Amino acid sequence: MYSSRATQAYEQVSLQSKLSGATSHQLITMLFDGAHNALTRARIYMENNKVAERGEMISKAINIIDNGLRAGLNHEQGKGISEDLERLYAYMSRTLLQANLQNDATLVTHVDELLMNIATAWKEIE
Repeated sequence: MYSSRATQAYEQVSLQSKLSGATSHQLITMLFDGAHNALTRARIYMENNKVAERGEMISKAINIIDNGLRAGLNHEQGKGISEDLERLYAYMSRTLLQANLQNDATLVTHVDELLMNIATAWKEIE
């Protein structure tokens, strides 16, 4: 059986391989998938009263939203739509902070649904 350290190393190499060959469109898709995964895990941790893990996953999702999706917006090309997304991503981050403080899974689900709607539209563009 492999150790968790070996599994983590494999996952890191696998991720690096995916990143190195990905288009910018695929990279954004990976960010959506990463945020969705973090929010799914956050809800599971909420159900199991694992406060530290919940906070870690919510922080991870906020980081992906703020430093990945939001930072990647092109305001010159996107004009109005990028401004709308900017406001929506800011709303999502604030809502996730509230969800963590209030231990509110419905807020996490709400943000996840918003993200998945945008992700679906993004995937259809390709």
